[in-house]
Amino acid sequence: MPKPYPKEFRDGVVRVARNREPGVHLKRIAADFGISESCLTGWMKKADAEDGNKPGLTDADRAENRELRKRVKLLEQENEVLRRAAAYLSQANIPGK
Repeated sequence: MPKPYPKEFRDGVVRVARNREPGVHLKRIAADFGISESCLTGWMKKADAEDGNKPGLTDADRAENRELRKRVKLLEQENEVLRRAAAYLSQANIPGK
């Protein structure tokens, strides 16, 4: 996987693309900066979501989702341990019963 471009570079390219003259295509801007048109399009969509111009996930949303997935995974593991312990204890022959 290629190394990601710095945020400042991405922000600058998006700013140039947003402020382009009429008739200048994204393909040309992308080529001028040495990136693909699809890469620029993705950056613009992400920037629009961050700015609240269009629906989509922001970086904060993505970070929260990552943390929530980690938490769910941990809780599922803890639940499995407790389920197995309960099954073991219910079947175990405990002295003094």
